[in-house]
Amino acid sequence: MASLMLFLNCSLLIAGEITVEGNFMGKNIFVTNPYRSSNNVGFCVTEVFVNGKLTTDEIQQSSFEIDLISLQLVVGQKVTIKIKHTDGCKPKIVNPEDLKPRATFEVISGSMKVTKDGMFTWTTVKETGKLDFIVEQKRWNKWVMVGKVEGRGTADQHTYSVKYDAYSGENIIRVRQNDVAGGKVSEPIKYRSMSAPVTFTQGKDQSITFSADTKWEVYDLFGNIAKQGRGSEIDVSDLKKGTYQMNYDNKSGDKFIKK
Repeated sequence: MASLMLFLNCSLLIAGEITVEGNFMGKNIFVTNPYRSSNNVGFCVTEVFVNGKLTTDEIQQSSFEIDLISLQLVVGQKVTIKIKHTDGCKPKIVNPEDLKPRATFEVISGSMKVTKDGMFTWTTVKETGKLDFIVEQKRWNKWVMVGKVEGRGTADQHTYSVKYDAYSGENIIRVRQNDVAGGKVSEPIKYRSMSAPVTFTQGKDQSITFSADTKWEVYDLFGNIAKQGRGSEIDVSDLKKGTYQMNYDNKSGDKFIKK
């Protein structure tokens, strides 16, 4: 009977579990560890596991460190932390963002290019976590996203490609990854498209017709976007009377009047 009561008491103590997953980014994890009950007897955390193995960290204190660095993990390696705790209390991980993947990629020199079939390609090394690569072009005096692909997240060499929406003349292109620290941006490259510059005419019905398919924006004189899209024509019948400006192809600020 005494053995049974001891088993029940121990089982009641271990009442919860916190699990966090992420990537080892070269930093340890810190935990605040309250007392297990209102009588201030003992601490909340009972055990800590990293990737299924019980750690030897000193957890019988009000705050402690999960020493990931000493485990000789590789930067970018997947990490699962399980913190077991007693009933009536809950520990808190102070810096969970340090398990989030970071943008550490490097683009191999000369690998960023636009192919003859209209694909933008690039090759990277030193990725340490799965993050989206965002392809941007400098258009209308701002960076505009034109494609996105998920990074593979490992340090070896990877080649990516997305369909590239070029405009006439000189294009400026770069790739970026966003992370909890802000992210990283590659050096841009320049690509010259030989397609003819796009022009526009305003018809008697006041519709705007372009000489070729193009991405476009229409905005009022206060800088508010009124319409945006892609195509060879804009229906402006639903716009209020007044003067508007357009961005299209590689041009910005061309005006038209809606009567």
